[in-house]
Amino acid sequence: MFSRIAAAVVPALGHLTTSAEVTTLPAPAVLVANHTSLADPGIVLAALRRMDIEPVVLATAGLWRVPVLRYLLDRDGHVPVHRRTARAADSLDAAVAALGAGRHVLIYGEGRLPRRRDAAEAAPESFRSGPARLSLASGAPVVPIGQAGARRVASGSRAKQLAGFLTAPARRPRLHVHMGAPLRLPAGVEAASAATHQAVVSAWRVAAGHLREPAAFTR
Repeated sequence: MFSRIAAAVVPALGHLTTSAEVTTLPAPAVLVANHTSLADPGIVLAALRRMDIEPVVLATAGLWRVPVLRYLLDRDGHVPVHRRTARAADSLDAAVAALGAGRHVLIYGEGRLPRRRDAAEAAPESFRSGPARLSLASGAPVVPIGQAGARRVASGSRAKQLAGFLTAPARRPRLHVHMGAPLRLPAGVEAASAATHQAVVSAWRVAAGHLREPAAFTR
């Protein structure tokens, strides 16, 4: 349902384009994307739907506090992430189960939004261990997803983000999502995390290159 909503709404917010290094994915796969804006989950889901991919999403558990939304999230099999609690490991177990059932799983490497308030593009920040641990525990390959342009829809303070969403249909910012080739991770969480981060940075650079504007902070 959320993929369908994203596919309907995102084209109104900007000009979305996609690219991919492969035409088909192994099933299941761990899709790892960079997280820069409140807008990018919808943008990534809209792009993946164009590729006929509708993944299970690991999302903040706060969304499950909304009664109707909780029902819909559970119905579609999405996984709540209880950060910094005793239940934090539950999300990994649920995601492994989803992969075992043959579904793709989408997870964000940074696990949080950047603290910057500007709208410029920047390389993905350091990753948490979740994506690597999920791939190693399930045996599923990692598929790097790079998205760029989402901060042109929403970034900065709450007031600025709201203004960004309201004015995006008139501004039509460029948005691009690039899907890299699947990769098998090396043994060990640290090495696997580094390989995952490097792959997503590469995918992000491809996506940023499609915006036809300079990217700031491209460390």
